[in-house]
This record gives sequence, structure tokens and C-alpha cells, in this order.
Amino acid sequence: MPTDSELKKILHGNKLAPSRQRGQNFLVNPKISEAIVRCSGVSLDDIVIELGVGFGSLTLPLAEKVKQVIGLEIDAGIVQWHEQEQVLPQNVLLRHEDLLKADFTELAGQIPGGRLKILANLPYSISNPLLFKLIENRNIIDSATLMLQKEVGCRLAASPSSKEYGVLTVLLNSCAVTSVVMEVGPEQFHPRPKVDSVVVHIAFVPVPARVKSLPSYDFDMLKRLVKASFQQRRKTLLNSISASGIHGTGRAQLSAVFARAGIDPKIRPEQLTVEDFVALTREVSPTTDSSSEMSCP
Repeated sequence: MPTDSELKKILHGNKLAPSRQRGQNFLVNPKISEAIVRCSGVSLDDIVIELGVGFGSLTLPLAEKVKQVIGLEIDAGIVQWHEQEQVLPQNVLLRHEDLLKADFTELAGQIPGGRLKILANLPYSISNPLLFKLIENRNIIDSATLMLQKEVGCRLAASPSSKEYGVLTVLLNSCAVTSVVMEVGPEQFHPRPKVDSVVVHIAFVPVPARVKSLPSYDFDMLKRLVKASFQQRRKTLLNSISASGIHGTGRAQLSAVFARAGIDPKIRPEQLTVEDFVALTREVSPTTDSSSEMSCP
């Protein structure tokens, strides 16, 4: 992988520049890259999806540890550089593709067993939509190891009643275990970001015991409830959900729903656990549609 000075020469010599719009910050420390690959827990039998290849800072050490890397890269200039320089190993398949538009089901179809392991140094600007994409594709993903802005990473692993606890925390914890595995300072990138980063590991498989213990529920309704609850997080749950129109009935009837779920309607959304949100979901949507029912892989 190129060092900081080598990367500057590559960029200058090929008339390339890190895109601010895409939030490109390239890793330039090989020890950090190798540590991220170790944290991912991949093995020699794995086919791994890398989201955002860049100049290969993660791709090269990853390719040494797995059977194949399928790398997606949106930047046409970087893809052209790889085609010219041929620095990637034979077991790397580079695809010129927008990771947010990628068909994860199609990618899973190329892998024996049909399940994805994902590795990425994510541009900060697209971390939230990508995380929601992972949640939507939770039933075909084993794990994702992601470099994120520290603020976002801490939000994913936050506990109830903390200011970081929010929509992504609840939805990810309803189907996976998320852990912060390492911190990375701005000096490890070119150009240097203005914030610190963290690497998080999101494990959908093996299915966490907490997830297994949850009763069946409508996942689409859970999403709607959680998003409505945190939309104005200073409001009480009753006010937030009644204003959203989700239940379609008056406040008195909605209060009865809270009572059946064993939840105080006057508390704030950050005080609810995943189990509380599931209980509320089951009362709001007692008949579960099999097409959207939460199921474990």
C-alpha cells in the first residue's frame, strides 16, 4: 500500500485528487490496515466484499488472508489507475460500482453459502445510508467491519439513556452485536480528516442470544416506531408516536397500547431498550406479516 508521500505522488502524477464530495480519506499506515483485517476475523476460505477500494490500503492485506476479494469502487479515475498499474493481486475482482447502489443479493449469489462478509473504510458522508443498507440486508450478511467517524461508531454501540443512543443503535441491536474494536487518529489518513475514527465490527452471525430471545415481530413496523420516536427525542413517546399517525387512533387508545406493552408513555425514547421497542411493536402491529417478520439467518 502507498505511504503518505507515495500516495501524494500517485495523485499528482495521475491528475487525481481526494474528492471532498465523496469524503475520500485514504489510509496510509500499513500497520493500521493489517490490524483492521485482523479485527474482521476473516479466514482463507472467505470471499469478502470490500466497499471502497481506493488505492488498496485495505485490499492488499485483505487479499493475503482470504480466498477472494470483490472490491467496489465508484471513482473512475482510481479504477483506471488500477487497470493501468495492476497492483492488485489475482484474487481481487475490482468492480466500478457505487456501493450504495450495489445489489447485495446479487453479490451474495456469487458466494458459496450466499452470505456476505464486508470490509470498508467508509466515507463519512455515506456511513448512515450504508448502515441502513446493511440492516435491510441483514439476512444475507454474516459480518461487517467498518471504519467510521468516531461519533457514528460510538452511537452504534451506545447504551440506553445516553445521548448517543438513537435509531441506528436500536435497529442494529435488534439483529446484531456491534462493538468498537479500535480507534484511529486523523494522522493515519491522507488527507487528514478533522475528526477521529473508529473501527466497528457488526456481527449478524452467529445470531446473538439477545436477538434469539426476542419474540416474533414486524420489523418494518419496528423501524417506523423507532424513527418516529427519535424524530423529536425531547418529546415523550406518547406525543411522538401519536403525532406520527402510525397507530391511526386517538391518544386514549394509544395509551392503552403502551399499558399493554408495560411501557410508561411519558418517558423519552432513549430510555427504551430494544426489548421495549419490540414489545411496543407487537402491540401496535399484533398481526405479523410474514414478508416483514424479523427472522434470524
